Amino acid sequence: MAKKIVSDLNVKGKKVLIRVDFNVPMKNGVITDDTRVKAALPTIKYVIDNGGKAIVFSHLGRVKSAEDIAKNDIAPVAKRLEELIGKPVKFINATKGAELEAAAKALKDGEILMFQNTRYEDFDVAANKETKKESKNDAELGKYWASLGDVFVNDAFGTAHRAAASNVGIASNVSETAAGFLLEKEINFIGGAVDNPKRPYVAILGGSKVSDKIGVIEALIAKADKVLVGGAMMFTFLKAQGYNVGASRCEEQEFVDLAKNLLAKANGKIILPVDAVVNKAFEDTKGTAKDVNAFASDDMGLDIGPKTLELFAKELNGAKTVVWNGPMGVFEMKNYAAGTVGVCDLLAKLTKEGAATIIGGGDSAAAAEQLGYASKVSHISTGGGASLEYLEGKELPGIACVDEK
Repeated sequence: MAKKIVSDLNVKGKKVLIRVDFNVPMKNGVITDDTRVKAALPTIKYVIDNGGKAIVFSHLGRVKSAEDIAKNDIAPVAKRLEELIGKPVKFINATKGAELEAAAKALKDGEILMFQNTRYEDFDVAANKETKKESKNDAELGKYWASLGDVFVNDAFGTAHRAAASNVGIASNVSETAAGFLLEKEINFIGGAVDNPKRPYVAILGGSKVSDKIGVIEALIAKADKVLVGGAMMFTFLKAQGYNVGASRCEEQEFVDLAKNLLAKANGKIILPVDAVVNKAFEDTKGTAKDVNAFASDDMGLDIGPKTLELFAKELNGAKTVVWNGPMGVFEMKNYAAGTVGVCDLLAKLTKEGAATIIGGGDSAAAAEQLGYASKVSHISTGGGASLEYLEGKELPGIACVDEK
């Protein structure tokens, strides 16, 4: 069944509660990357342009102490939203109370109100203890936030894999819910890759640990035509095949055994690197490309090698759906970014050829954005953990709570 989208709602004259993901990186109270704020603009603009009253809210960081309260003030994000949208944003420095209620009640059509970090509700300052009312979906908190508006729009995919007071809690207490345009894209692209991918369907997995991605690897073995593996997790797989991986990052024996079982279950679908760029230390100095059967005991693999990129290009040739999660090497070091850049290039080429290319959040999304490939792929997910769980085929509470059309 298709989910109701914000454009399916009659928002005119209504107070529209919009859960966004403004969990942006900040340093000393200054936003260092406003991508997530920009990503929410289409939904907020739709509401105010169609006569709705937008009540915008988000979490920022984790709040487990009084110090976290001080460092995770979301006021600078409200200011940035005002600059980007070109309209005043009334900010209330509270998550509940008379001031917030009065501001919501006084809101006029086309106006925007934003309130303080929802995770302030995870810590009781007076008692100096964690409460996790927001994160654990406190029933009364969800009911209270729902009382501030008429309808609810969830546009925060990054938290969709968690039932919180600010998504499921509100949705349980309003008459109508819908997905924002950003959440709609996630449903269409990642949900589409899970439910009905155009084939050949190829997945690319990187990152450091097999143990972090057991569920998604098993799901992709069942659904994808090929699974290409890079990143540090490749060494756990290579060790499972009997290779000497030298001083490379490799997981404990139980996960080596698990990798062996996954390879057997995959029946040839998992494609492993044939070479890697190695160094003798974890440092950004020029490395040496070596075949995976030629590692010395002190060789540390830090990126996939050029032969592997050629192999991956061959395996990706003609693919119609490609999902990528996890960088191919230590891309933050310029000497070990070539594998990740190479995969970005391959995806950009496939996108031009009409393939659906999806980058599933986390470090691979950060890499694509930093390396200038954000506009060269079909979709970059805004959620790391959420995108992995969605790829596994799990039901995400933040999507399940949205009304069907």
